Amino acid sequence: MGPTPMSLTATYKLSARLFWRDKGMLPASVITPLGLAIGMPALMRNVQADGVTAAAQMFVGTLALILSGTAFLNITVALTMRRDQLLLKRLRTTRLTDRQILLGEVANTVTQTVILMIVSAVAVHLLADVPLPRNPVLFAVFAVAGSAVMAMLGVAWTAAIPRGELAAPMTLPFFFLAGLASGAMGSIIDLLPSWLHPFFAALPTSAVVDAVRASYGPGTLSSDLAAAAVPALVLAVWAGVALLSIRRWFRWESRKS
Repeated sequence: MGPTPMSLTATYKLSARLFWRDKGMLPASVITPLGLAIGMPALMRNVQADGVTAAAQMFVGTLALILSGTAFLNITVALTMRRDQLLLKRLRTTRLTDRQILLGEVANTVTQTVILMIVSAVAVHLLADVPLPRNPVLFAVFAVAGSAVMAMLGVAWTAAIPRGELAAPMTLPFFFLAGLASGAMGSIIDLLPSWLHPFFAALPTSAVVDAVRASYGPGTLSSDLAAAAVPALVLAVWAGVALLSIRRWFRWESRKS
C-alpha cells in the first residue's frame, strides 16, 4: 500500500520546519547558492561586452550550484544529523513507514530547490536583463526532476558519512565539481584533459543545465524534445543508482548507537 497524503503531509511539514529552523545550514544551502546564481550573472552583465548573453550563459550554469548546494548538500547534512540525534530512529517507531519518512524529506528538499531556481530566474531577469525561459515547461520539468534526483543522491550519500559533523565537508567537493562541469566557475573545464569531459557531461547537474539551456535558446517543440532526450536518460540512470543505493546502504541510526 502506498503512502497516504496525510502521512506525506506530516513528514513534509516536519522536514520543512526543521529546515527553516536550522540557522547553521541556511547560509550554505540557501543564501550561498542563491547569491551565486544571482550575483555572478549580474556581474557578467556589467563587465562583459556581450553582457546579456554572458549573463544568461552564466546563470544557466549556476543552476548546478543550486542543485548541488540546496538539494544534495542540504538533505545529506540534514539526514546525517537527524540520524546521529536518533530522530530518524524515533520516527520509525511511529505509524510512518520508511518510505513515507524519506519521501517527505525529498519532497521538501525539491520544493525548496525549485523555489530557489524560480526566484533566481526572475531575479536575473530583473537585475541582469536575462530573458525568461522561452519554454517554461521544459525549465520546470527539469528543475523538478533534477532536484528530485539530486535529493535522492543526497539520501544515498549519507551512508558514506560516519558522523554528522563531517557531512558538510564531505559534500562540498560535489558542489565545486558541479559548478566546474556546468561552467559556473568560468572556462576552467577547458583547461582540463579532454578525456574528462564525458565524465563531466554525465553528471546529473550537467544534464539539467543542458536541458535548461535548451529552454532558453531558440527552438521548437520537436527540437526541445530532442534536446531533452539525453538529459532525461542521464537523470533516469542516476535516479536508479540512487534508489538502489538507498535500499542497500541507507542507515537509520549511527554505527555507535
